[in-house]
Amino acid sequence: MKVVVIVATFGRREHVARLLAQLERQTRLPDAVIISAPDADHTPNNMVCRFPVSSVFGKTGLPAQRNIALDVAGDCFDIITFFDDDFIPADDYLEGVSRAFKQQPDWAVVTGNVLKDGATTAGLTWDEGIQALREAGTATEARGVDRFSAYGCNMSIRAAFIGGLRFDERLVLYGWQEDVDFTSQLRARGRVVFLQSIYGVHLGIKSGRVNGVRFGYSQVANPVYLIRKGTVPSTVALRLMSKNLLANLARSLWPESYIDRRGRLRGNLLALSHVARGRVQPEYILEI
Repeated sequence: MKVVVIVATFGRREHVARLLAQLERQTRLPDAVIISAPDADHTPNNMVCRFPVSSVFGKTGLPAQRNIALDVAGDCFDIITFFDDDFIPADDYLEGVSRAFKQQPDWAVVTGNVLKDGATTAGLTWDEGIQALREAGTATEARGVDRFSAYGCNMSIRAAFIGGLRFDERLVLYGWQEDVDFTSQLRARGRVVFLQSIYGVHLGIKSGRVNGVRFGYSQVANPVYLIRKGTVPSTVALRLMSKNLLANLARSLWPESYIDRRGRLRGNLLALSHVARGRVQPEYILEI
C-alpha cells in the first residue's frame, strides 16, 4: 500500500526540516511527503531525502492547507497520513499503519497513541520528545479501540474512503476541531480506531499559533457550528466547551506563563454573546 505523509505548516521551517529527518528513520519509508504552506518562506530549503518531497502553496489555515495537499495527492496513494510539524513518530509508525490497514479492510481511520502531549503543557523540545520515544521502547500489538474521531496531530486515513470529503475551511486559521469534524464523518464509511501500538510524541510548540482571543472565540464558536452542521453531537461539543470555559475562568487570575487565559476567556465570552444573538461564524476570528 502506498503511503503519503501530509504536513501542513506555518512559520516553522526548522521543525519541518527536523520532522523530515525523523521520517528518514522510518522502517517503512513514506512513498512521498507533501508539505503544505502559505509560501516558500515556511518550508526548508535544499532538503535531500530518501523519499520524494514536494511543497504546495496557497491559502493560510490548517483546513485549507490540508485540502490543497489532498487535492495534489489525488488517487495516487492508498493511505493518507497527517502529521503536525511538531509530531515525532516512532521509527516503526508508518510500518504499523500500513500493516493495520492491510489487515483490517473495514478501518477508515487510524490514530496513534500520543505518549506525551506538549499541547497540554508548556511544550516539549525535540530532544525531550526523542528521549520520550527512546524510553517507550517497543509497544506490544494492541487491538484497535473504536473512537468517535481521530487526533489531528497524527491520523491516517484509507484514501479510498475519502472521496470528495474535505476539511471545513470555515474553521479558519488553526482550525480548532477540524480533525473531529473530518474524521467523525468517515465513521459512515468505516471504523475510526485508536491503536496503542502506533505511537509518537506531540511537542506542542507554541510558535505559529493564533492569539488567545481568537483561540478562545474558536473554543466556543467552532463546537456550536459543528453541532448545527450535524457532525458533532451536542453532548460532546457542550462538554468540550464547558471544560475549556471553566478552565479559562478558573485560571485567569493566575494564568500559566504559556497560555493567554485572559485572552481566551475574552474570546469565549465574545463568542457566547454572538451565539446568544444567533450568530455562529467561525471565520469571525479573522476580524479580531
